[in-house]
Amino acid sequence: KLPSLALQPVITPELVQGRVHLKCSYSPPSPGPPVQYRVLWSRLSSPGKREQVHQETTPQPFSHVEMDGADLRLGDMVFCTVTAFRRGPPEQQSLPEDSKGFYAGIKFLPESLEIAEDGKEHDLTVLSTVPIACPGQDDSCKIILQLSTEVLGKNSVLVFTPGPPDIALSACQVDLLPGPCSGSGCAAATVTVTAVTDFAHDGNRVSRVSARPAAPRDLLWRAYTPRDVKVTVRDLPTGNCYSFTDPHIITFDGWRYESHKIGTFLLCRSEARPFEVHVRQWDCGGHRSATACNCGVAAQ
Repeated sequence: KLPSLALQPVITPELVQGRVHLKCSYSPPSPGPPVQYRVLWSRLSSPGKREQVHQETTPQPFSHVEMDGADLRLGDMVFCTVTAFRRGPPEQQSLPEDSKGFYAGIKFLPESLEIAEDGKEHDLTVLSTVPIACPGQDDSCKIILQLSTEVLGKNSVLVFTPGPPDIALSACQVDLLPGPCSGSGCAAATVTVTAVTDFAHDGNRVSRVSARPAAPRDLLWRAYTPRDVKVTVRDLPTGNCYSFTDPHIITFDGWRYESHKIGTFLLCRSEARPFEVHVRQWDCGGHRSATACNCGVAAQ
């Protein structure tokens, strides 16, 4: 046995001749007799189970494997395991060392959101952990992701609820452009998510945001569907005010009174945003008494 060498294998993405590769780098031991490295690449095929996809022996302190869309695909969690050895006699071999898992594909940051019906915008970043290749010319050097939302219902139950959406996105699609990879990723775009104020007491509900590559030229992206991100919308109570019939008026805080005037009046106005409602009342009474009724409303 060789002593513990602290190889510390790490996986990083890079482009090699215009194609997406993963690189496993490890620390060479201190100066001494030549050392060979046995590098085993694997992917997580099911929870707790790895599937071997490639193996090589090399004197170099790194190893490459291609994301070919067959053995290694987008959406895979990839590992490299490195063993160092010196040839005979006797042959010495170190204990194998695992890298951390590298997720190859699209990530949403944060991975989930909890927002309230308060009109605030929340950033959602779409991040590619692999570089964007350029299979052709012109505008093909980007990946277009089409975004969509869907209401799941309460407590993430997969029962699709008809009706209006619970969340709104600032864009229907994002472009992932090629650029140098860093510790945070290789390409990113940001959209904002806002909870729709629906004035309905419908409890906390869960929606999901989906991203789908739109007609990619790169074969690697064609069969790939990124994971969805769940957005929990916290229901907030809303106020209501009323003006009805000859007009009876109920304010937001529950006061009740009547108005029998003829004309156009300001019913309510927001002090925080450009929003107000006007109401028009006309004479709808008989010969015995003067009565006004609602006949029109205008909202800004």
